[in-house]
Amino acid sequence: MKKKSSNVDVAKKLVSLAKDDVYIRIKNKKQPELHMPLRALSNVKYDPKDGFFELLGKMKERTLTASTIKTFAQTLRMMAHAKLVVESDDITTKREMYYISKNWAEAAFKEQPESDTVMEDLEAMMMINREQLGFIPEEKGGEIAGKLIVVDKDPDTGKVIKIDCTKFGSGAYSIPISVEHLKFETNAKFIMAVETAGMFQRLVKHNYWKKTNCILISMGGVPTRALRRFIRRLSDEKKLPVYVFVDNDPYGIGSIYRTLKVGSGNAAHINEFFCVPKARFLGVTPQDVVDYKLPTHPLKEIDLKKIKDLLKNDPFIMHHEEWQKALKQMQQMKVRSEQQSLAKWGLNFVIETYLPEKLKHPEKFLP
Repeated sequence: MKKKSSNVDVAKKLVSLAKDDVYIRIKNKKQPELHMPLRALSNVKYDPKDGFFELLGKMKERTLTASTIKTFAQTLRMMAHAKLVVESDDITTKREMYYISKNWAEAAFKEQPESDTVMEDLEAMMMINREQLGFIPEEKGGEIAGKLIVVDKDPDTGKVIKIDCTKFGSGAYSIPISVEHLKFETNAKFIMAVETAGMFQRLVKHNYWKKTNCILISMGGVPTRALRRFIRRLSDEKKLPVYVFVDNDPYGIGSIYRTLKVGSGNAAHINEFFCVPKARFLGVTPQDVVDYKLPTHPLKEIDLKKIKDLLKNDPFIMHHEEWQKALKQMQQMKVRSEQQSLAKWGLNFVIETYLPEKLKHPEKFLP
């Protein structure tokens, strides 16, 4: 990853933006403008050689007008708060940022999604990740079990701490919000990222990581940035393949897996560092539903719409014929299936039969 900007650099850039794009323009009797890349799939490209969604050149600007005065004011207030936070080497959670705005009179956010959107715009405008601006998410980064030692440091003494992910009993190691300083020791053969906490717990309960010499990671839905960065660093530094095990539905494929592998349109300005291009889709696939005679649920209208959108607008899906074929198969079958549906054949069928059979042929995994 590129060298992280220091707090001093971030503070200076915030001041520079406020001065050049706002203060000086107002002083010269011009409308102040803030410029940022358009964060959408329509403004990204996918090149398999690079392995992630990259920004195209489309920009949007936030100009001070009667209709945008509130959003413009909110952006400036958030910039001012970010400057204070980075200068004091502190942090603000996304939820705290929403409540802090309640002191901004008419500029206060009505709902947190408004606050989150302005925060993401500021991040894109600065072309750095929000953690460097002092903003951190509420959610955990994910959980780890298996053949891995995480080398961390005591925040008070700076002393090295080695965390053995095989020593958590029935629990697991939680990935911290910031992972850039971590180092790794492992002789594992692969990483398996699992969508649901329930399936992760089943694999941990039966020491699946020990049987296969792997590292198990619980994603708990769409993977957080910290989790994606953790897997990316671990995979790159230890040359480990990454196999992704999620539900067979448009969300598991088009949101969870796609975001882990190539990133998203919304965060295209930082995808280069927060995705795992080496990841491969182990399952569950539409063909698995046929081959293993899995129980299913009918696709809802929103699911069918998601499939159409992926086929028509997603650069990653549009590049890979294998994914187009798989999604069209799901579309024709009009059903989805969960990881837990494998329990039809026994609670541990997934460990004793499904995963062993799949792992014999990683070359057949979807890209």
